This record gives sequence, C-alpha cells and structure tokens, in this order.
Amino acid sequence: MSVQSLVTRLRTFLPPESVLFEAEDLRPYECDGLSAYRQLPLVVVLPRNEDQIAQILALCHETQTPLVARGAGTGLSGGALPHAQGVLMSLGKLKQIIEIDPLARTACVQPGVRNLAISEAAKPYGLHYAPDPSSQIACSIGGNVAENSGGVHCLKYGLTVHNIMKLRVLTIAGELLEIGGESLDSAGFDLLALMTGSEGMLGIVTEVTVKLIPIPEKAQLVMASFDDVQKAGNAVANVIGAGIIPAGMEMMDKITIHAVEEFLHAGYDLNAEAILLCESDGAAEEVVDEIARIHAIMQQSGAINISTSQTEAERLSFWAGRKAAFPAAGRVSPDYYCMDGTIPRKHLADVLQGIEYLSQQYGLRCMNVFHAGDGNLHPLILYDANQPGELEKAEEFGGKILEMCIRVGGTITGEHGVGMEKINQMCTQFRTGELEMFHAIKAAFDPQGLLNPGKAVPTLHRCAELGAMHVHRGEEKFTDLPRF
Repeated sequence: MSVQSLVTRLRTFLPPESVLFEAEDLRPYECDGLSAYRQLPLVVVLPRNEDQIAQILALCHETQTPLVARGAGTGLSGGALPHAQGVLMSLGKLKQIIEIDPLARTACVQPGVRNLAISEAAKPYGLHYAPDPSSQIACSIGGNVAENSGGVHCLKYGLTVHNIMKLRVLTIAGELLEIGGESLDSAGFDLLALMTGSEGMLGIVTEVTVKLIPIPEKAQLVMASFDDVQKAGNAVANVIGAGIIPAGMEMMDKITIHAVEEFLHAGYDLNAEAILLCESDGAAEEVVDEIARIHAIMQQSGAINISTSQTEAERLSFWAGRKAAFPAAGRVSPDYYCMDGTIPRKHLADVLQGIEYLSQQYGLRCMNVFHAGDGNLHPLILYDANQPGELEKAEEFGGKILEMCIRVGGTITGEHGVGMEKINQMCTQFRTGELEMFHAIKAAFDPQGLLNPGKAVPTLHRCAELGAMHVHRGEEKFTDLPRF
C-alpha cells in the first residue's frame, strides 16, 4: 500500500494531526534511546484510546502492514526502531491513571503513564510503585511491560513482571485479551509473564494494573569506597552471603565516579577505584540493625571509606548520582554504547577484569555502572561516532561482553531487552530447538509476523549465516578473552 493510501485510510478514523507522514514529522521517531540504529517509518500514528488502537491494528492486519509500538522512546536496545515499510504507533497520548485503589493496593493505568507518575499519584495514600528504572521520570509503564524493566530497587522488590497483576492486550487480529487478574493467582498458563518482556511482538498493551506497596517507614544508604574493584565485587557477595537483601545495591568504577561527580556533585570519593551504594529500607528498628551489619561487612571486605546517609536529602543525592551515570557519560565522550548483561554475582570481579581486558584490546574506554546485587551489568563503552569504524568497534566490544556473560552462566539482558542490539547474541545463547519454540509462540499470537518484525528472536537462517554456536557455562569459544 502506498503512503498516501495508508494515510487516507488512517484519517478515516484518526484526526489529521494524529497521522504523521512528512519526513520532518517522522524524524523524532526514527530511533529509541539506542541512537546508533535509525530508520524512518512510513507513517506515525498517535491514537488517544483503545478503540483507535483496535482500528489501527485492524487496518494493518487487513493490508499486511508491519506495525511497531512505541512508548516514551527511552528504550536502549533498538526495540522501538521503526520498520521502513510500516506504521510506528506511539502510545504516549494514553496517559490516564484510571484508578488508584488504596485498599487493594493497586493502580490501573494506561500504557503512556510515566513510571514516576504512578508513585506520585499513590503517595497521598502512603503507597508507591517499586520498579524504578533510571529513566523513570520519562519512561512509560507500557514500555516497562514490553521490556520487563527493573531499576535500582529491583533486588528487593523485583522487576516489572513481579509488580503487575493484570493487562489488557489487543492482538494484531483485533482480539481483546485480559491477562492475569486482581487475585493472587489465576488459572491456566502464566500468560502475564509471557507478555511481560515480549517487546511488543505478541500484542499491544492498552491497560496495566500494577501492585502498590507501602512507602517504607525509613530508608538509609551506606556508600563504601574501595581501592580495588575486585574487593568491591567481593563485598557484594559478602552482603548477600550474610543473608541481607538490600533495597538496592549498585556499583560504579573510577571513570564513572569521576564523570558523575563532575556532572552532579553527589559527594562521591574521587580517590576510590570503585564505590558501592547499599540501601536498607523498612521499619526503623530493622533499618538501624541492617545498616550496622552492612557497615561491618564493608569494613571487613576492605572498604577504605564508608559514609552513611544522615538525611533523606543526602540519601537521594547519593542515588541521584547513580541515576545520572548515563547522561554524565556525555561529559567524557561524544558517544557511548550502553550494554545490558546479567551474570551470577560470584563472577562480578572476574567479569570486570574481562571488560578491562577488552577495553585495552579495542582501545575504547568503558564506564562500568550496574545493579551489583543481582549481577545486572551496564558497561558504557565510550566512542566517537565521527571517527570511522569506532561504532563498529564499540558494537563488537559489546558483543564480546555479552558472550562473556553467557559463558559464566549469565544472560544477554537483564532489563533492556534484546531488540535489534542483541539479536545476534540470541544465536549464541539459545539452541535451535529453543529458538523454534520462540517462533512458535510468536506465530500463535501473530501468524503473519506483523508486530515489531525482525526484533528480539533471530531467524534460524540468520544464526546459520553468523555461524553461531550455542555457548553454555564452562564452554570456551573465544580464545582471545581471559579464562575464568
């Protein structure tokens, strides 16, 4: 179907301002937060309600037009990259908080509602929504569901999948599904978990019911500095090994510490090789006891300096530095390539050494900042896109980090999703039979493959062309990396 024909059909049920097709209007939608990949769609549509979404899906189904759903565009894996011959559907106008139920401790919201807005709306009831990605001021709950987002407090409170109860979903064929429920369990297969993290490939989420939890009575944070990254990595294992599950536990290396401190002045120790932020929350007496135990473990693990937040403002300042790590990277490099892999905690120190080895090999600096408590790494590979070949080097460097994660028993993503960025590494992590099952699930919901095509799950042909070999823990494929 031609662009003009598609626009004409769309404008029979959408107002003219909700159908964009001129190049200058399409440009803001050409990429998500992973700006290395860019593509203009044929058309952008801006529905305002579920009925309009259903009509858009029906038209795309009838005309066999690919469709990509987009939230706030803060994703970091190319998951919202438009299709050159398709429709890009932005859900940003569906931003109504339908209901806050303080007795059931739930909130029912549309997909365009910002993550932070849920907690702001629930605050008068003494409640909040736990998952808090670094982009929470901007990212939308629909995108959080699509990518199964986490955040600095996911160690204790879980990812998006652990904090939602029900979804309304439209399939490409126009069928309206209600998945999950408001009770603790529901009969049948766990389709709620299947839909969460499905990256817009199975259906379009039109409504989300999330869990709300009480705002903790007290929260306090320990900031520990180390003169050696391996000591900091071991401290993480020591805290968890002592039976403590912190509200959040984050690590930053020296280059990250300096970039953040110059950007935000959070009070970080510039002499440290690594910093750990470890927070306790809950009842006041419980927090006092846990903070004392964490302080002792940090000392025993070799911390050279330990600070404990004394006020809420100071605690938030420490966290603000961590959440500003990505924008702070812009102070030290024209561009950065953010990776997202997850490993067993016991391998933290070794994998950090491996990343340093790769940094030297590729001649590219790397800022390491990550959710240390659950082993979710976010290396920021620094490069200059104006220098020929540097982006390609950064991508190859990032791929080696992900393959290293697989080799030590981890996975290629913790919360950013696969999108376009990691699709080749899917060939490395999964066997043929597993990939076939993924495709079968996709076909059950979207037989024509119209929803977000070419993302997340590679074709078997693609894997064969790459010559990829499944790698599991203990199996060595890459001889140019350090052995663990």
